[in-house]
Amino acid sequence: MKSFKNFKGFTLIEVMVVVIILGILAAVVVPNIMDEPARAQVSKAKQDVRALEEALNRYKLDNYDYPSTEQGLDALVKKPGGTPEPKRWKGPYVKKVPNDPWQNPYQYLNPGVHGTIDVFSTGKDIGSPADDIGNWNLDEEIEIK
Repeated sequence: MKSFKNFKGFTLIEVMVVVIILGILAAVVVPNIMDEPARAQVSKAKQDVRALEEALNRYKLDNYDYPSTEQGLDALVKKPGGTPEPKRWKGPYVKKVPNDPWQNPYQYLNPGVHGTIDVFSTGKDIGSPADDIGNWNLDEEIEIK
């Protein structure tokens, strides 16, 4: 049978040092983990906007014009009616127009406010243009709160 007389445990100081180190690590790591879902949503929206813009460019190559605002992004899925009439529609250019990560439809303007066409998500806060994610600001850092 072993004797526990020579067994040495941790001192209170050693335990306190470990607790402090764990606290510091938690203070650094937890805020970074908490921001990840918001960053992932912004990244997904940027990818979707790029993909939709690319599909619109292919649409224009085939039909000589972008779809009108009224024809909308649905013109990428099924041949639209109205003006401008698609001359050589070879779609679908996308299988389905997705919703943005906040489950709102992507917006499309032709002519655009920021360029020839605008493709954008209104972000988490629909009423605030500060968090809009569009084809005009894809290279900017966008913070969603």
